[in-house]
Amino acid sequence: MNLESYNAIAEQWARHRVALSPGEAAVLPMLVEDLPPGSTVLDLGCGTGQPIAAYFADAGFRIVGVDQSPAMLARARQALPAHRWLLGTLEDFPAISHVAAVVAWDSLFHVPREQHAHIIRRVRATLPLGGRFALTVGGSEHPAFTDVMFGHTFFYDSLPPAQVTALLTSSGFRVVHESFLNHPDGARDKGRVALVAAAA
Repeated sequence: MNLESYNAIAEQWARHRVALSPGEAAVLPMLVEDLPPGSTVLDLGCGTGQPIAAYFADAGFRIVGVDQSPAMLARARQALPAHRWLLGTLEDFPAISHVAAVVAWDSLFHVPREQHAHIIRRVRATLPLGGRFALTVGGSEHPAFTDVMFGHTFFYDSLPPAQVTALLTSSGFRVVHESFLNHPDGARDKGRVALVAAAA
């Protein structure tokens, strides 16, 4: 479902998603604050590369982006041609060597929650000791659901933040930051939480 939908909306998404929110701009520097320029950041679910990968590229980091949507990746390659863009899924992303940090921004919650532990363990195996992982998850307890964006249907599923924190800890991470990017409104908006964790 999401693959077809993201392919369909790639052009609209590229026009719409161009800047970091204030909350994102406060959290994302934590991912790379201890890394030298030139370090590799793996972006899982990179989409068009804007604005997340572009932020790290502008800060001097090398990007390896992974996404399941060829249409999204085409725009990422066009916008940031000096970086690597690979077709793949979060569940089975390609093995990448010398990764210093991993970001999965607004992507994990497109995967059924039953796969989240597997993905997080793979991220931990990819990172060196102390390497950081930044991700977003849903901000409340709720079952999987679908919603419409730009006229196309998308699937969403997320464990509540406390369970994600516990999963990170049991997978070999130490959570160093947690904050709401937007709070649930009791209706359509289920909330969105940013987490930063260090490989322990």
